[in-house]
Amino acid sequence: MLEERLLMSSVELDRLGVIRQVVEKRLKQREAASVLGLSVRQVKRLLARYRSEGAAGLVSRHVSRTPTHVIAEEVKAAVLGLLRERYVDFGPTLAREKLVEVHGYAVSVETVRQWMIEAGLWRVKSRRSVTVHQRRLRRACVGELIQADGSDHAWFEGRGPRCTLLVYADDATGGLLLLRFVAAETTRAYMETMHSYVCTYGRPVALYTDKHSIFRVNQAGCEGELTQFTRALRSLDITPIHAHSPQAKGRVERANGTLQDRLVKELRLQGIDDMATANAWLPTFMADYNRRFAVAPASEVDAHRALLHDAGELALVFSVHTSRKLSKNLTFQYRNTEYQLTAPQPGYRLRGAQVTVCHGWDDTVTVLREGRRLPFRVLAEGDTPVPLHDDKTVNAAVDQAGRQQRARPRYKPPLDHPWNQMARRAVAVAAARKGNL
Repeated sequence: MLEERLLMSSVELDRLGVIRQVVEKRLKQREAASVLGLSVRQVKRLLARYRSEGAAGLVSRHVSRTPTHVIAEEVKAAVLGLLRERYVDFGPTLAREKLVEVHGYAVSVETVRQWMIEAGLWRVKSRRSVTVHQRRLRRACVGELIQADGSDHAWFEGRGPRCTLLVYADDATGGLLLLRFVAAETTRAYMETMHSYVCTYGRPVALYTDKHSIFRVNQAGCEGELTQFTRALRSLDITPIHAHSPQAKGRVERANGTLQDRLVKELRLQGIDDMATANAWLPTFMADYNRRFAVAPASEVDAHRALLHDAGELALVFSVHTSRKLSKNLTFQYRNTEYQLTAPQPGYRLRGAQVTVCHGWDDTVTVLREGRRLPFRVLAEGDTPVPLHDDKTVNAAVDQAGRQQRARPRYKPPLDHPWNQMARRAVAVAAARKGNL
């Protein structure tokens, strides 16, 4: 009997004592049921098992029984093999998705997590204290507020160049509307991406961005001036909104964090290592992402508005606009090049007038006056000016310069080049000084 008690739990030992009192007529079945918190019917079952099997009859039948839903050791070994071979740096949630969708192993996230912890593939993260920010309710309609941001990251993990991912996320659903890999965050990159967005979805009500110089003039004393990108938004009646902190546009910031984990691993699994191939495949990834993470909007109304401009007018809207003043000869200077208007009628009334020079990303130049195109000719063309760069574009500029220099043949100056003559004169002067000493 002592050996049986050692195999019992504390609850089973309590039941054994109460059942013995019932057998010895010191306790009634109804009183025993009240003490044990069971029904009288269950107490009668325990009495029958005790009389037939003794104390062992009160031990749970599940002690030595194999659970119905236990996972075979062969399956566990196969899953761990896949985790070590293909998903060694995946989190439990993403790893479980791949195990179910690609390999057909129907295991839960918690099971995968426990197996990864046991195998040393996942380390339990301690919770850190975070600053709680007041949450803003989502907008009700799709297209009311679009959050845009750029994420500079090693998206191809060394297999390709480091680049930036432009992310356009809807505030109402949290879903991704547009993803595009670019070399760096530049006005041209955002102009071309926004051009593609409005052609696909229409005009949103507002665009929510940070306070980068692409979106806002940050110099003192320049209040009211518009950047090229903001001027394009205003032309399409899209309201620009600038966030005071990253937390203010937290939905696109959180999307960036998710993309830096999931998208990087998906690009690796797909074997993609260049921006062109990645941009062609991104719609497939967006559809899967939105299926998993996007929520239904509060309203079924789509707030996107139809475009009021044709393709040619949109190209002018998303070009660089610069104001120039015409001379008496109807000429003006732009980017080291002199232009002259060639209007067939007398152009005296245009002397000293302000015109708008639209420089497209394909290097086409258009001159506008009060919305009308003006014909012109090139009088004199100079060298292309050196472009200006900031901290987000200088790395891309250096990489491009390195590729151009490696593509050019190595230059070896001739023997009579002034560089060589200067070197020979320097050697001769040094030798003369040494002889005088």
